[in-house]
Amino acid sequence: MVRQPSINAQHRTPLSTERIIEAALRIVDGQGLGRLTMRRLGDALEVEAMAIYHHLPRGKEQLLDGLVTHVASAPAEPDGTSAANWRDVLRAWAAGYRERLLAHAGVLPLLVTRRNPTALTVTAASLREVLRRGGVADATAGVAAHTLLGYVIGHAALEVRDTREDGADRAVDWDARFTAGLDLVIGGVR
Repeated sequence: MVRQPSINAQHRTPLSTERIIEAALRIVDGQGLGRLTMRRLGDALEVEAMAIYHHLPRGKEQLLDGLVTHVASAPAEPDGTSAANWRDVLRAWAAGYRERLLAHAGVLPLLVTRRNPTALTVTAASLREVLRRGGVADATAGVAAHTLLGYVIGHAALEVRDTREDGADRAVDWDARFTAGLDLVIGGVR
C-alpha cells in the first residue's frame, strides 16, 4: 500500500537546512538543549526524523554545529564607520550580540564548548573591519576584535549562570556590569 501525504504535508514549506536549524532553535529556546532530539525535531517539522538526515547527513553533530553557527554569526555593520564613531558602532554591536546570546541561552554552552572554528569567523572579521575603518592598526584590530568577542560571550555565559563571582549575596546589575566592562575593553584599544 502506498502512503499518501497528508493535506498538511502537501501545503507545508519544503524541508531545508535553515528550516531545520530554526525549528531546533525553537526547541532549545523553549525546552532546553537536553530536550533536543531528532525525533522531537521531526515532530516539530511534521516529518519523519530520518528526513532530517537528508539535509544533515552527520545527524545531531551537524545540527549542533548549525545551531552554534546560526547564533554566533552576527556581524557588525562596518559601513559608515569612521575614526569618530567606531567605538559607538562596537558598543551597539556588543549590546545587540549580548541580547542575541541571552535570547538563545540554551545554545550558549555549545558556543563555549564545541569545536566549530568557522562559527565566529564572519563575526570576528566584521569587528576587525570596524576597527580598521576606525583607524586602528591591523595587528591591534585583530587582538581587539578577539578580546571584544570573548568579553561579550563570556559575560553572557556568566549572566546566564547568574554567577556572583565577587561572592556577594546581593543581586547583580548585569546591564551596568556589562556596560562598565565594555567601556574598559573598548577604551583600552589604541
